[in-house]
This record gives sequence, structure tokens and C-alpha cells, in this order.
Amino acid sequence: MNRSWFYVILTCLFELVWVFGFNTAYLWWHWLLVVAVILLDFHCLSKACENLPTGTVYAIFAGVGTVGTSLMDVFLFNGEMGLAKVVFIIFILVGVIGLKLADNQIEEHSREDQVA
Repeated sequence: MNRSWFYVILTCLFELVWVFGFNTAYLWWHWLLVVAVILLDFHCLSKACENLPTGTVYAIFAGVGTVGTSLMDVFLFNGEMGLAKVVFIIFILVGVIGLKLADNQIEEHSREDQVA
């Protein structure tokens, strides 16, 4: 797997960790850990953007964060999940997948132009 995609996965995971931290931190050192994870998260985000389209990386980062936060709210913090929320989560997922597929097509056309 491309190292940049590894950074995308890490930035998505770290985002969920610090969002969880926002909901659970109450001591000063908890907040220190949250800030450390945020800094690590943005480092991974910037590393991912070095070799991948920034729009795609950010869309995945934001999409996973939005979906993950919504699910975390429901399963960990007793939030509500209605039909509308499920439908809009599906829209987000379709959009993120669509962006990734569109970027793959652009990369393929770029490689074909370089070979020709």
C-alpha cells in the first residue's frame, strides 16, 4: 500500500480519537493528550497530502470524521440515529468513494499521457 494512504488511514483514526477525547476529557492531562493527538493527526494529514490530491485526502478525512463521530455519538454517548441521519451518512460515503474513483481516473489518464 502506498505510504500516503497509510497516512490517510492514520489521520482518520487519530481524528476519531481526539473527537472521543473531547467528549471524555476532564483532567488537564487528558486535554494534554487530546492536543497531542490533534497535532499528530494534522502531521499525518499533511504527510498524506504530499503525494495525494489534497481535496481527496480532506474529503476522506472529513467524511470518516463525520460518519465516525455520528456513529460514536450513537453507540458510545447514547445519541439518536434516525432514517434521515442514515440517508445522509450514505450520501457522505458515496461522495467520498466517488472522489476516490474520480481521482483514480485522472491518475490513469495522466499516466497514459506520459507514456504517449
